[in-house]
Amino acid sequence: MIAPNTKAAGSQFSYLTHLECSSCQTVFDPQRIQTYCPDCQAPLVAYYDLEKARAEVDRDYISHQHGGMWRWHAVLPVQSPEHVITLGEGDTPLLHLPRLGAQKGFSNLLIKDESLNPTGSFKARGLAAAISRAHELGVDKVVIPTAGNAGGAMAAYASRGGMQSYIFMPRDTPVANIKESRIAGATVILIQGLISEAAGMAGEKARNEGWFDVSTFKEPYRAEGKKVMGYEIAEAMNWTLPDVILYPTGGGTGLVGIWKAIQEMAAMGWLETKSYPRMVAVQAEGCAPVVRAVDNNMPFCDFFVGAKTHASGLRVPKSFADQLILQTIKESNGTAVGVSEEAITAAQLELASVEGLFVAPEGAATLAGLEILKQRGWVSADERVLLLNTGTGLKYLEQLPD
Repeated sequence: MIAPNTKAAGSQFSYLTHLECSSCQTVFDPQRIQTYCPDCQAPLVAYYDLEKARAEVDRDYISHQHGGMWRWHAVLPVQSPEHVITLGEGDTPLLHLPRLGAQKGFSNLLIKDESLNPTGSFKARGLAAAISRAHELGVDKVVIPTAGNAGGAMAAYASRGGMQSYIFMPRDTPVANIKESRIAGATVILIQGLISEAAGMAGEKARNEGWFDVSTFKEPYRAEGKKVMGYEIAEAMNWTLPDVILYPTGGGTGLVGIWKAIQEMAAMGWLETKSYPRMVAVQAEGCAPVVRAVDNNMPFCDFFVGAKTHASGLRVPKSFADQLILQTIKESNGTAVGVSEEAITAAQLELASVEGLFVAPEGAATLAGLEILKQRGWVSADERVLLLNTGTGLKYLEQLPD
């Protein structure tokens, strides 16, 4: 349980006010269980009373508190501290990469290393928020489709909250993800196909048997947990921001969430800069629906047929929030870049051998993407560039050569 702190959080634990459809702006009641807009088939976005929070919440006091992600409870959806389900997620390090930066020609290369989260990835953040809020609203059975880390995270938090969990995942998901989900008590169904097929099965189970579907962006709160990465980045940089953030993009929750956090911090007067980062979606060439949409100036992503990559978290043929991802890229003057399987593997080796960071292939893809952007002249050597590593490479040991 997280203890409330009135000096840090003002007059209330959470300043959540309403949910809003990201497409038609219809308002939804956050005190009821919600999924997505039934008319638009679009994600719902959580909104907070930021004007009141600006007057009452002490940014610097929060910075001196312990408690990981939940230090920021004022801008998270859980309404009371007794409903917070936590395993200590958040407060992951932001590290300088001086040796690798020198080799690549960047004077200020950084990485946000999410591998230190419980269950070994950034998925812990989103699922901590989603499961906590679902538990608060009376949900006791949750189902998810996953290409990897989200399953283990959901299973762990559901177990922590005394909830049942059910997972559909592709048969070729890394073994570590399968085993960690099962040991946490989840029912795991392995399917022949991609996460898109798994999502269909999860949705059917939710509709027919009353399970709550916590698929990416099919409920409103996973993005809220992920957005705290944005708060932590600003805090670690003395309330300034990088010039460029490269984010490995499958479902895109963190990309959208970090940009949302930046808007919230600006509205509360917390930032010491008016310069915002250009957001870059990095994808594998074998599954690059966002890259294709950006390159063709499309307002949505087409389903990427024949998706294939060993970075399982990037093997998402079409995100449910494709329009939010593209909107984030456009608003931030960002871009999208696809990288080869060989480049991902080489970048993973470089990060480990030069800086001692054994990152997941998804995280390594950001370094590979940076190399391409440098060649294109899209990023400058003196810019502050942040790579986002989403998880530990330990879950992919069976993919590595002896």
